[in-house]
Amino acid sequence: MTTAYWCILIAAILPYLFVALAKVGGPRFDNHCPREYCEKLHGWRKRAYWTHLNGFEAFPPFAVAVLIAQHSFVEQSTIDSLAIAFILARILHGIFYIYNKDILRSLVWTIGFACVVALFVVAA
Repeated sequence: MTTAYWCILIAAILPYLFVALAKVGGPRFDNHCPREYCEKLHGWRKRAYWTHLNGFEAFPPFAVAVLIAQHSFVEQSTIDSLAIAFILARILHGIFYIYNKDILRSLVWTIGFACVVALFVVAA
């Protein structure tokens, strides 16, 4: 399995890690109504939940871009490098989101998005 394929798995798991941060140790977590619980969170826990949601938004285009690049016979090192850069950007995005660093969060979001676009472009 290629590094880029492993990055797809990592990108699929990341949202769950961020929502775990939002829920674990929080005030009286209710597993009967987890979405309602998360909507009532405040501060860094709320931002961790938003990171979780944003991760699900970012995942489909990334996964598709990697698969298209792979099937277009783009050089593997290029695909792997862009996939790794995307994962690093997503991790930093979550960290900056939780710590309420809006400009840095937006910057690394843009870098991650640029990696997805680049994967499509090199496959063209």
